[in-house]
Amino acid sequence: MQRPDTLHVDKPWGCFDQYALNLPCTVKILTCNPGQKLSLQRHTHRGELWVVLDPGVVVDRDGVELRPAVGEEIWLPQGSTHRLRCDAATGHPVRVLEVSLGTFDEADIERLQDDYGRR
Repeated sequence: MQRPDTLHVDKPWGCFDQYALNLPCTVKILTCNPGQKLSLQRHTHRGELWVVLDPGVVVDRDGVELRPAVGEEIWLPQGSTHRLRCDAATGHPVRVLEVSLGTFDEADIERLQDDYGRR
């Protein structure tokens, strides 16, 4: 699965960015509290596009730490290792919009490391 093209359309009232059109996808907003992190994980059956909604988002992708700006898009291809983090110094939760493309199933999460004892 390849990263989808994002369509940007200017309108008289502003603009919109379209992330998926008639594709099988699941859309969520992930919220991570200060000092917390999701499991280090990967997926076999889906890729994910994350759009940063708040300042202070930290993303680990394939061993590289990213500190994206608000509005930045991060592509997480199928099989890539990734996690969302929120530095304790941020002082507020951080959110990303997640557009999962492909077959979505929570059982498709392979956790490589998890602070909460989940497998």
